[in-house]
Amino acid sequence: MTIDISAHLKEELLQFLKKNRKADLITTYLYFLEKKYHVRPVLFAREKTIYQSQEDLIKKLESQGKLWRETEIKIQFGQQSVNEQTKKIYICPFTGKVFGDNTHPNPQDAIYDWVSSCPENTERSSGLRVKRFFVSEDPEVIKNYIIKQKEPITKIVYSSAVTGKLFNSKQAVIEDFIKNQLRSMELVEVPNQNRYQIEEHFLSFIQTQLDEGKISAFVETISDIKELAPYVEHWLEEA
Repeated sequence: MTIDISAHLKEELLQFLKKNRKADLITTYLYFLEKKYHVRPVLFAREKTIYQSQEDLIKKLESQGKLWRETEIKIQFGQQSVNEQTKKIYICPFTGKVFGDNTHPNPQDAIYDWVSSCPENTERSSGLRVKRFFVSEDPEVIKNYIIKQKEPITKIVYSSAVTGKLFNSKQAVIEDFIKNQLRSMELVEVPNQNRYQIEEHFLSFIQTQLDEGKISAFVETISDIKELAPYVEHWLEEA
């Protein structure tokens, strides 16, 4: 049994071993798997779970409706307390009243006070007005409140199912999710770690590939490659 290794992958293995001269067989084999199968593990810290790639994770969350939700926002008539320097806004979902991080000394306190006394807020919990509001740091959402409106309007935006923050598009939600919720890992870090669980299909892939017969086939294949053979001899001597 042999394994097909392309010329490009042979070169990548050689460069890896030259750079990591103390790399053992399993470390090298895991590096090979990572490159051959385009494995790009990511940790989703909130779930304490490692996935095979961010694409796999995003596809799963989208299919389960756990990544973004359509949300309707209101934009009041006239000029809002927002300008080109505003980086974060707090929005009343009932009236569209907005407080900016640079136009109010305490915008979060202000939005709490506003929604707790807002006549349009008819949502109640234990007889009290629900203090629900939206938050956004997306420049495209903020722009909606900079433009003077001739009449009140509503607009569909997207809220992150993870953080609750508002974004102007689904793609913006995904980009924020990748930037702030995921951590890239190398495949070699994954099998022996015990802090996080490994997603079911990814775990199955790792267990299948770490088969003794497949590892032996990998050793047999690269031992026939002149540039890689010395590394195989070293591993056998250590064994």
